[in-house]
Amino acid sequence: MMVLLIRKTKINWSVVKNNWIYLLISGGALGFNWIIFFEAYKYTSVAIATLCYYMAPVFVILISPFILKEKLTMFKLGCTITAIIGAVLISGVIGSSGQDLRGIGFGLIAALLYAGIIIVNKFIKGLSGVETTFCQLAISAIIMIPYVIFTEDIGFDYVSATTIILLLIVGVVHTGIVYILFFSAINKLPAQTSAILSYIDPITAILLSALFLRQAMGAVQIIGTVLILGSAMFNNIKTKEA
Repeated sequence: MMVLLIRKTKINWSVVKNNWIYLLISGGALGFNWIIFFEAYKYTSVAIATLCYYMAPVFVILISPFILKEKLTMFKLGCTITAIIGAVLISGVIGSSGQDLRGIGFGLIAALLYAGIIIVNKFIKGLSGVETTFCQLAISAIIMIPYVIFTEDIGFDYVSATTIILLLIVGVVHTGIVYILFFSAINKLPAQTSAILSYIDPITAILLSALFLRQAMGAVQIIGTVLILGSAMFNNIKTKEA
């Protein structure tokens, strides 16, 4: 809402009405995506949950030829496999055992919902990234409010000013602004390219944690980083040449 006011953007409700089914599906998928993804953290490690979640681009690449009629080339398939190997390496799950299948299941379901958002957004026409983001976040909020009310013990006695500031940063910057940029880019890129590029997300998390939290990257993580960024870069180059 703040972005709409700052940019003096008026939502074209007639166009929203024309896209209501896609907005409802994608917004609902976004809300349940968040719920299920954070449920995965309760039953497995962050690394395992994140790795399962980043199966979403794989789902997109495999589904897009059937729904969006995008050609699945051997090169893109190779880039995808390379990115998956990189994700496994940076996750640190190699050698782990005894994982709770509920956490893995929740992570994969969240990934499938995320893939659905990418696919469905390709059918949204005539709306800007800001308008799309506003509608989808509003729908997802409506879904999440009752979930939070009935599953969490809400209290404000222990909430500090720092907590409020951090929540605002996460909500405004990392959710609002980032989603605007994300959905704007999706409309200008093939779904498979968007999927490959999304693997940059965990790389960013590793780099920022190393920079601000002093969590050094090991040799295996560095190899995984190179594989993911390399697959994304070469896929982009190949797509532009085509």
